[in-house]
Amino acid sequence: MGTQIGEMIDLILVALIAGLITAVVSYVFRSKKKNKNLPPRPVGFPVLGHLHLLKEPVHRCLRDLSQNLRSDVFFLRLGSRRAVVVTSASAAEEFLSQQNDVVFANRPQATFSDIISYNYTVLGSAPYGEHWRRLRRFCTVDIFSPARLRDSSEVRRDEVRALLRTIHVSTSRGNNGSVRVNLRPLFSTLTFNIVMSMIAGKREQDEEAKKFRELIRDVFELAGVTYVGDFLPILKILDFDGFLKRMKELFSRMDKFFQDLVDEHRRNRGKAEYDEKTMIAHLLTLQESGPEYYTDDIIKGLVQVMLLAGTDTASVTLEWAMANLLNHPEVLKKLKTELNDVSGERRVLEDSDASKSTYLNNVVSETLRLYPAAPLLVPHASSADCKVAGYDIPRDTWLLINAWAIQRDTKLWDDPDSFKPERFESETHRGKFLPFGIGRRACPGMGLAQLVLSLALGSLIQCFDWERDEDDVAVDMSEGKGLTVPKAVPLVAKCKSLPILDKVVL
Repeated sequence: MGTQIGEMIDLILVALIAGLITAVVSYVFRSKKKNKNLPPRPVGFPVLGHLHLLKEPVHRCLRDLSQNLRSDVFFLRLGSRRAVVVTSASAAEEFLSQQNDVVFANRPQATFSDIISYNYTVLGSAPYGEHWRRLRRFCTVDIFSPARLRDSSEVRRDEVRALLRTIHVSTSRGNNGSVRVNLRPLFSTLTFNIVMSMIAGKREQDEEAKKFRELIRDVFELAGVTYVGDFLPILKILDFDGFLKRMKELFSRMDKFFQDLVDEHRRNRGKAEYDEKTMIAHLLTLQESGPEYYTDDIIKGLVQVMLLAGTDTASVTLEWAMANLLNHPEVLKKLKTELNDVSGERRVLEDSDASKSTYLNNVVSETLRLYPAAPLLVPHASSADCKVAGYDIPRDTWLLINAWAIQRDTKLWDDPDSFKPERFESETHRGKFLPFGIGRRACPGMGLAQLVLSLALGSLIQCFDWERDEDDVAVDMSEGKGLTVPKAVPLVAKCKSLPILDKVVL
């Protein structure tokens, strides 16, 4: 046994040394190549490149690097990977417009996607091509079209009102009708239930759905970690931090949950309680006519995209929005006045009121500007050598668009770090406001997200009086860790029910 362990250690050492030598040779070779006019870059090291410069939170770190280099476009070598970082609106538009948009329409291959993307057939990670176009068309027409969103308006209405009832019951037990409320779990339940109802006609009251919501939280926490093995592949062999083991275990649980949903729908087809309007039901119908394409993995991949992209992002944004309103009581008062004017004090807000609630939409937009759920958007990758913004960009280079930095750029925004919904009243913000991405791979669920955010936030403000947990202490706005950058401290606020809630409770 001792001999076997010794041999294993020797093999690992040889693999490490070989990997380091390969990386050094590769680095030197590429450095000597006439690699054209690359963007400015900071000083790096062999093998590591610029990995040592990346600190959490990465979006702030990259903004600082851009300022130090005095360049809105700069180049990084992250171990074996190349990356170009963009922190200006004009450069972002040049990288992702017209012919350049096609060149950068791919997604990078990374360990997270290797494990959970069903062999890169999922919409978010699929390479640009016919398969991606087909998935995108399905999402645009069969999930997020105006007609489909109208069909699901009752789901959003019911779930928002369930949230209102939950909080109202709490206030009835408080002193003078006022109670402290931890909003984070309530927002998480709301967004999860909306998406799950659209997908499978289920809510969190189902035990398996409740467990899966916890699984989503674990996935986002793990995905928010910068995995060094993506940049130094030799480290994948060792899995020294257990990242691969944890990710594979999470995916196995996730896949089982998805498969159970599909199998349950398949068993119940034709029964009276079967909901033909769910996304899975529609996909199973398509599977009958096109089984070679609409496989179970394709169906599960679409379910995954809906749940991962549509739940945590919306709940995090709602929490940031409420925190901003509590820190700006004058904005909160102005918003409540508008909501009462739009729907009256005798009727709770509906989907159809959202388009009329200009200031409500401005509050949502200002929240997305200051706290985009994906501050670096989803990375792109170049499929060919190209020239953009005056620089030569090699093939297989990652493109990181720092939306957080662009949306706080002092050259584009007046007093950019302040919460001012009024800035969206008259200005046009095309090109400098991109919380849902830009180009052909922008988020197709933007319409649904805006409806959920507006209806939920507006209903909460209309139906309750809100105050900070500690009157004289501002809400802590520190950023936490994770893919969607949640608040570091969960939001707790005091609220009191208003008479309009009688119409919701009855």
